[in-house]
Amino acid sequence: MKNQRNSALLLLTFGYSIFAAGVSAQLPTVIPRQVLFGNAEKLSPSLSPSGKMLAYLAPDKNGVMNVWVRTIGQSDDHVVTSEKRDFFNYEWQQDNQHILYLQDNNGDENSHIYQRDLKGTNTRDLTPFAGVQARAVGQRFTDPDFPDEILVALNIRDRRLHDVYRLNLTSGALLLDTQNPGDVASWTADNHFHVRVAQVFLPDGGNEIRIRENPTAPWQSFQKWSPDETFGGVAGFTPDDRSVWLISSVDANAARLLEVDIKTGSSKVVADDKQFDVAGILVHPRNRNLEAVAFLRARSEWAVIDKSVQADFDALKKVRDGDLAVESRDLQDKAWLVSYTVADGPIYYYLYDRDSKKAVLLFTHRPKLEQYRLSKMEPISFKARDGMTIYGYLTLPAGVESKNLPLVLDVHGGPWGRDVWGWNREVQWLANRGYAVLQINFRGSTGYGKDYLNAGNREWAGKMHTDLLDGKNWAVQQGYADPKRVCIFGGSYGGYATLVGVSFTPGEFVCGVDEFGPSNLITLIQSIPPYWVPIRSLFDRRLGNVDKEPEFLKSKSPLFKADQIRVPLFIAQGANDARVKQAESDQIVAAVRKNGKEVEYIVFPDEGHGFARAVNNLKFYAAVEPFLAKYLGGRSEPASDAEKSDDLHH
Repeated sequence: MKNQRNSALLLLTFGYSIFAAGVSAQLPTVIPRQVLFGNAEKLSPSLSPSGKMLAYLAPDKNGVMNVWVRTIGQSDDHVVTSEKRDFFNYEWQQDNQHILYLQDNNGDENSHIYQRDLKGTNTRDLTPFAGVQARAVGQRFTDPDFPDEILVALNIRDRRLHDVYRLNLTSGALLLDTQNPGDVASWTADNHFHVRVAQVFLPDGGNEIRIRENPTAPWQSFQKWSPDETFGGVAGFTPDDRSVWLISSVDANAARLLEVDIKTGSSKVVADDKQFDVAGILVHPRNRNLEAVAFLRARSEWAVIDKSVQADFDALKKVRDGDLAVESRDLQDKAWLVSYTVADGPIYYYLYDRDSKKAVLLFTHRPKLEQYRLSKMEPISFKARDGMTIYGYLTLPAGVESKNLPLVLDVHGGPWGRDVWGWNREVQWLANRGYAVLQINFRGSTGYGKDYLNAGNREWAGKMHTDLLDGKNWAVQQGYADPKRVCIFGGSYGGYATLVGVSFTPGEFVCGVDEFGPSNLITLIQSIPPYWVPIRSLFDRRLGNVDKEPEFLKSKSPLFKADQIRVPLFIAQGANDARVKQAESDQIVAAVRKNGKEVEYIVFPDEGHGFARAVNNLKFYAAVEPFLAKYLGGRSEPASDAEKSDDLHH
């Protein structure tokens, strides 16, 4: 019985419940949740185009993340924006005098673009349309050669489809640039700020890339990919706009970076790896030359293409150990703002001078972390029951013997995504409380090539789930985990995997924590946001067609196996979730309670798919922590008054 397994728990001083005293004496100091889940002290810095100023996100006097600005080399930091809800997506306007940022309404994903002057005196909603979502065309809204305008995709005309508009940043005038013909999922502009690329998901789940010669020319089919190819597309145009850099797995297992001539179709391989997909590219901000290509292997790695930046990458490798990212750079390309991500510490941000090849530390995102001992994250692999090699990461709690530990199987969302090595506050929280943490990039995860991705097709609650079980069994066989103390935990698809774990395989876990996970795949697909209609064929192909095979999807849905749930559940949901509606959680909670089983359920009225507000993250983890301690036997920090969530329980 669960209570018998926890009979060795001792209640010690300071209100922490911890397992056997001999073990707890070796565990590092408890890291307060506020240090892990409160807002970062400084985050996401960005250089102004002139290179003279630095912007970053930090809490304002009310504890809300807003944009701050300071002059490089000075201490004139001041807050610019005045939002009442945390936001994280912003960029400099090219005039060096304004900040552009995205903000939605309590997590409903209908983001608007706002413009704020550096004095913090005037805010303009540049897309003031109720129920409309603004998206960037490409990676950024702005372009240095077109400082007075941006391209923005908006679903004003039809909530299912995003057309491209040209927005004047001075007058606010909004002009339709390119109308969606009815099936385009995303757009790309060339170096002259002309929309030249449209990407479409075909009815069979494949992809078509269309290109036009100029804004008035007709669209032409450029590439068609079968449904078996990985995710990819046009990453950018070459400086002369005659070719594109294309991320594609056609004629390869893993997605390569190709340079493809638009007129002739001739191509050459720029960078590739037999196992890992290209993860991104680095391009010069003005001359548009391709400089480097990123691969997410066990850790993030760069392949330098342009030898003029080789010395820079060589110098940056010596600054500190960690996964390097170039966050921003000035238009003269004299200064780079770079970050280093490590698994057992904060994110380190440096200002790097290209002339001197010297880097100066600006700040870390959570400096208080350096007061505590964090846990190492290690890449792992194991054989699934069908012989397929599965990859992931294992984090073992620092300070204790790595044997027979309680284990949390922390499942990533998507499912078309992957876990990566590096800073993960949830993982560090779990490890600090005494749990081994296993993250598995089950089949169907991205980044490992198309064979790995396609092995997950139609395998929700099938082989994607048995990969998780096989990973759990691997951890047990290695001696790391106690098979009687394993909890499954995750958000979005990870929440679905949690519900599958406790319903399809009820004897495998002692408890489950589900954040906004779908419980019924039929109602999930029927209620997708209208702007997901262009990618509906992706669900049909990789999950199942709700119109043609509802019984198949029903067979994969935890709701219809709720009577098999025997272990305690914790479920959290955002009331404004546009992707996984609250009804998905409501119905599984009702079904479990109808069967007389335990489920703790909290709903955040001001959140969507994922919790943006720090206060809500603190409440969520403060509620989950004693739940895990009760069933796994780890440590639990008492909730502060601000962390209590009694009013959120349903």
